[in-house]
Amino acid sequence: MGLAVRDLTVRYGQLTAVSGVHLEVADGEVVALLGPSGCGKSTLLRAVAGLERPAAGAVCWDGADLAPVAVHRRGFGLVFQDGQLFPHRDVAGNVEFGLRMAGVDRAGRRARVAELLDLLGLAGYQDRRITELSGGEQQRVALARALAPRPRLLLLDEPLSALDRALREQLALDLARVLRVSGSTALVVTHDHDEAFTLADRVALMRVGRIVQTGRPEQVWRAPADEHTARFLGCGTFLPATAAGGVVSCALGTVALPGVPDGPVRLGLRPTALRSDHGGRLRGETLARVHRRDHVRLLVRLDAGLDGPVDAVAGIADAPEAGDPVRLSLDPDGIAVLSRP
Repeated sequence: MGLAVRDLTVRYGQLTAVSGVHLEVADGEVVALLGPSGCGKSTLLRAVAGLERPAAGAVCWDGADLAPVAVHRRGFGLVFQDGQLFPHRDVAGNVEFGLRMAGVDRAGRRARVAELLDLLGLAGYQDRRITELSGGEQQRVALARALAPRPRLLLLDEPLSALDRALREQLALDLARVLRVSGSTALVVTHDHDEAFTLADRVALMRVGRIVQTGRPEQVWRAPADEHTARFLGCGTFLPATAAGGVVSCALGTVALPGVPDGPVRLGLRPTALRSDHGGRLRGETLARVHRRDHVRLLVRLDAGLDGPVDAVAGIADAPEAGDPVRLSLDPDGIAVLSRP
């Protein structure tokens, strides 16, 4: 069965931080709570952990209400943004902390610590001091400590947000692998789309204390629940369209989007929906350009189709300069389909 959050509400005085939330996490499933800062996702996670008292609703495990169960008896593991490691203990001392509390003997502790450090790419780090580790290594130790007692649910609150972008991306891939290899059931809080989609089997999108959409990463990405959600997921341009037989027609042309029901729809365009293409049918003028790591972001005024400028992308080697003409084509991977208008 697993975790079930039922009609949960959390208030701080007159402020309602979480409002009537329903959420389930099945055994062995990883669910990401995704949303902007201040939307209530960390408060929801803390209520699941038992660190916040709900004003209404229930947090259940395998059908049993956890309200009377103390935090340390829920069998949940927690990893926070800063790791919260014990600086006076070495790596092994941190990882085995929960095992000591559970009464595991010394040989069992040593074996479990070695197993987890090997899994997390820290083999041989047992005697290292916490102050000798990089930020990424410290977060790996924090994860190992949380996993050591084999928690029935792992709660991760922005576990990678304090790291730089390159390290965060690599550690997200490593964390996704570890969660699947260990068969962990996990609830992950993040504001980063890429992180959520890398880690999660399902994504629950939060806004203003409520969950507005839940689904597999590809479903949420392709079909946001509404325009607010689509904007959070990177869409900046919206336009009406008509779908027929898996082909969608709009003011910018036609594009194949299999599975879209026939009839009127509304499209959300991310910057990658329009790409520089020497043979593209859309013509315009480059107004500005910004160099990113692996592409160039363009602002383009089209000759026809839309009144205002649009975002587009180009390759680094052949990106036009500001003032240059540019031709664009539609890329279905950058297009989201909203509910019918």
